[in-house]
Amino acid sequence: MTLQERDKKVVWHPFTQIKTAPLPISIVRGDGAYFYDEKGKRYIDGIASWWVNVHGHCHPYLSQKISEQLQTLEHAIFSGFTHEPAVQLAERLLKRLPANQSKIFYSDNGSTAVEVALKMAFQYWSNQSINKTKVIAFENGYHGDTFGGMSVGARNAFNLPFSKLLFDVIHIPVPISGKEQNTLNALNDALKHDDIAAFIFEPMVQGAGGMVMYSAKALDGLIKICKDKNVITIADEVMTGFGRTGKFFASDHLMHKADIICLSKGLTGGVMPLGVTSCAQFIYEAFLSDDKMKTFFHGHSYTANPTACSAALASMDLFDKPEAFENIERIEQQHNLFLQKIRSHKALIDVRQLGTIIAFEIKTKEETNYLNSLSEIISGFFISRGIILRPLGNVLYVLPPYCISNKDLQIIYDAIEEFLNFCREDAKAQR
Repeated sequence: MTLQERDKKVVWHPFTQIKTAPLPISIVRGDGAYFYDEKGKRYIDGIASWWVNVHGHCHPYLSQKISEQLQTLEHAIFSGFTHEPAVQLAERLLKRLPANQSKIFYSDNGSTAVEVALKMAFQYWSNQSINKTKVIAFENGYHGDTFGGMSVGARNAFNLPFSKLLFDVIHIPVPISGKEQNTLNALNDALKHDDIAAFIFEPMVQGAGGMVMYSAKALDGLIKICKDKNVITIADEVMTGFGRTGKFFASDHLMHKADIICLSKGLTGGVMPLGVTSCAQFIYEAFLSDDKMKTFFHGHSYTANPTACSAALASMDLFDKPEAFENIERIEQQHNLFLQKIRSHKALIDVRQLGTIIAFEIKTKEETNYLNSLSEIISGFFISRGIILRPLGNVLYVLPPYCISNKDLQIIYDAIEEFLNFCREDAKAQR
């Protein structure tokens, strides 16, 4: 029995309609920007293994540091105890995060990092006996699959079965180019309510929503308005952190910084699960009290797991080397060159790029969304050519590990151009 057949008998895969999906590809090894299946076929990982892998698969330095940690302390309860990897990681993250960030709270993944942020914001007001319970968020957003994350995300296929169970959120338009005033008007209308606790956003790029991009200037203005109105701001940097937008954090593009920042994905170099929620000092101080009911009662069994923290520390070491951002800049340049070449292609609605992310919105007869049927065609086309690209409906994107070579990028670009030509010819044939 093959691994695929054994898998089908016992495993339930995420974001997959099990009845109609093809059998999953059996991956047995990773190396740099490549995966290898059980038959020895090589695949270029064009999406950094769900956006988490930044330095390449099976990086020897990351493996070494994790192995060393496992020989010393693999796990420790983090309530009432501490350890060197957690303290050192917090120190190093705070040196990289915006200067207004003061404390680090650990969790397990991006969804829990967002959940922590929302609970911090709600309890910040509750601890002061102030009734603020509403959240403002962008339309089309995605903040994870826990109930708080689903509530502040878009109401769509991801959370439709749970819609009656989610708390109310005021959704405002994304300030895409030319539509900034619409967003500004909607925000000002929302802020007429006196019970707004927080404004949460994916800075500059909405990931799962289709790699929708908007300017730092537009976001800066919104953050400033919220601060002037005494509304807590939350930056969900789970996807945008660790170099994805060309700077270490997307927040580095901004003049006005969020009060709370959520991190995960690239945090450990894509090796182990770990989430971080950082906050400004004023947030933390609202929980300091002789009243135990003002304690932040939140935690996870694997909070600040030493092995995961050691992976994150090793990843930070690699980011301290000049070649990390040399590679980020190189990928950014290569993406931009391809964007200039392909931007007027007849099969495209739009092509957009920021940092190491480039996205292609492809024309179809259906609306642009996650359930667009072009998705399955895209996946199969690229898999057959040894390239892993997991589209968001009819939005095809490339978001690679930073070690990817220009040669492999060109292989991806050539395949994208081939696919777009196929789409154009197919559209002509249907007329």
